[in-house]
Amino acid sequence: MPSLKDLKNRIESVKSTRKITKAMQMVAAAKLRRAQDAAEASRPYTERFNAVMAGLAASVGGSDSAPKLLAGTGSDQVQLLVVMTAERGLCGGFNSNIAKLARTHAQKLLSEGKTVKILTVGKKGRSALKRDLGDHFVGHVDLSEVKRVGYANAQEIAKDVLSRFDEGEFDVATIFYARFENVVTQHPTAQQIIPAKFEQAEDAEATLYDYEPGEEEILADLLPRGVATAIFSALLENAASEQGARQSAMDNATRNAGEMIDKLTIEFNRSRQAVITNELIEIISGAEAL
Repeated sequence: MPSLKDLKNRIESVKSTRKITKAMQMVAAAKLRRAQDAAEASRPYTERFNAVMAGLAASVGGSDSAPKLLAGTGSDQVQLLVVMTAERGLCGGFNSNIAKLARTHAQKLLSEGKTVKILTVGKKGRSALKRDLGDHFVGHVDLSEVKRVGYANAQEIAKDVLSRFDEGEFDVATIFYARFENVVTQHPTAQQIIPAKFEQAEDAEATLYDYEPGEEEILADLLPRGVATAIFSALLENAASEQGARQSAMDNATRNAGEMIDKLTIEFNRSRQAVITNELIEIISGAEAL
């Protein structure tokens, strides 16, 4: 049974931990507001961009003049997985859920005889996948020094991916990230970006447009931007999801610390009462012996 001093030290230790988790929760809440605003502000542009690209892609169809980023290489043997996670932990299951989705997808591809290459963005995802899939790593993007993710960061990642595609290093590229819904819910998502896939919105107007120059030329110019746009949107969604998950995790940790302090306080009071009772018994017994 722990002594009174041990219990007291443990209570003070848990109180210090609670102060830290409470502070981290408040910081995450402040960062979440900015990250959520940025992610939600980017969605209308991304959705409209994809709608326009879907119309262009549908008009080009499977013609021989279709850009390579849209038509693909004609094979899906070599797959590039771009796994986007956080640079820091203490955010619940945010990083592990993305890594789990990427690991399941990679193992499925490997079981089908495909070649898998992994480009990691964020060291937490790299650490989670290193043991099982470390042999498939081909690159890493470190964003630990970036205070706020910008479009320039997405352009650098897109440039790396596009250069690898131009050099024939892979046939299909898929990004993995968490789509933000709210503080409690973030959805791990896999999105294919090469060859580009655009889904026509159900409520899209059936309007015909004449493009100048032709659709092929416009697609050739916009498709690389589409890759950067998809990556930028994923980075923004990840940033909001990370802060939301961290706020939720730190809130749970603060509550658990409070419950532990209550339990330790009760145990401390009971132990102190037992010590006092034993001392009284010893005094009474000594008095009777006299």
